[in-house]
Amino acid sequence: MSGIKELEKLRNLLEKHHEIWKNAIPLIASENVTSWFVREATISDLCHRYAEGWVGERVYAGCQVIDQVETLALDLMKNIYDASFVDLRPISGVVANLAVYSAFAKAGDLMLAISIASGGHISHAPEYASSGVRIGGTAGSVTRLQVKYLPFDPEVMNIDVDRAEKVIREMQPKIINFGASVFLFPHPVKELADAAKEVGTHVNYDAAHVAGLIGGKQFQDPLREGADTVTMSTHKTLFGPQKGAILASSEDLAAPIKQAAFPGVTSNHHLHNIAGLAAALIEFKHFGRDYASQVIKNAKKLAESLYEYGFNVVCPDLGFTESHTVLVDISNFQSSIGLGKDIEELLERANIIINRNLLPWDIKEGRNYKNPGGIRLGTSEITRLGLKESEMEFIAELFKKLLIDKKDPDDIKSEVREFRKDYQQLHYAFPSSKNPYDYLRIA
Repeated sequence: MSGIKELEKLRNLLEKHHEIWKNAIPLIASENVTSWFVREATISDLCHRYAEGWVGERVYAGCQVIDQVETLALDLMKNIYDASFVDLRPISGVVANLAVYSAFAKAGDLMLAISIASGGHISHAPEYASSGVRIGGTAGSVTRLQVKYLPFDPEVMNIDVDRAEKVIREMQPKIINFGASVFLFPHPVKELADAAKEVGTHVNYDAAHVAGLIGGKQFQDPLREGADTVTMSTHKTLFGPQKGAILASSEDLAAPIKQAAFPGVTSNHHLHNIAGLAAALIEFKHFGRDYASQVIKNAKKLAESLYEYGFNVVCPDLGFTESHTVLVDISNFQSSIGLGKDIEELLERANIIINRNLLPWDIKEGRNYKNPGGIRLGTSEITRLGLKESEMEFIAELFKKLLIDKKDPDDIKSEVREFRKDYQQLHYAFPSSKNPYDYLRIA
């Protein structure tokens, strides 16, 4: 009986987690929620199976239907992104990046990317910071690339084109990596691709955060702007299960990518999530453009509403954002409430889920990622719940009540719970009788 009690304890914990999110305002920029059709695919028998290798070239038997499922997902991805080649075997965005690093560079080669403080991702980072402190960035510590940072202009939260072009020509990197974790505006791929090609640089674009916006034709089109490859995760603005993908501009790039994916960085590649991704891509093909458009409208309205209440939202002169992300400098609350970690925790007490985030100038101000001067907000998940511009005004008002008016978080939590009663259905998806945060007991 002890085993049954342990299982029941686990179920109770999972139900508790679902109950929290059913009554929260989810504003994590790297998260989304999948439909029940996606979940149905991910709990199929494919979760038990292996299929090492490329479609039709498996090392395992029993893959006839698996090959058809993966081919469907590959064809959908090619269609949505107009890509010449797609590999869906990376099991995450980080693994997709590792595959590209392995395919087009070797240990000791130079890569240019955006620094973490400027919004870059840890998978783009070196093993050691310039100060000598070990940060363990994926590119440096796993593939042993030498990583230098692209010149960045914090005033516009983007790469400095003129300075970056000079650096590319002078340093002649093996890879240049566009993309970021704080991705407010399109990156200057088109403006820098020619310089990169002239010196033999492979151009990669990490679309982990903006894959859905690109697929929905609302952001930029890196493959047409000069990127050789595009890496991504599939669960942020693209509302699939947690997985990775690589797109390529030419079939000529297929061979090194395929070898890097297997046997390089994957064995079995989580086939249930291939099926789930196929389901999500079918949904995205029908609903993706409208969804991506509303995500950006919501982000801009949330930023504008916060700004009107006196919050220091980054880049007001540029319209705050052109993506799903809003970045807020909350260092002015340091004396009254605290910094990013403190505000993250305060908002969580009110069931408003956000994350702290480094600002480009934090390091100079003596702050670090543990308690930085910024918070990052994302509108991907709340848009799937049917929230639009008017609801962004309400969310901004909740921020004001908590951080400026110093209202009791328990009172705001009650407001959030009442607000969420009207937003329990999943939008931009095929109809389902189940709500997105229901916990489904199967056995």
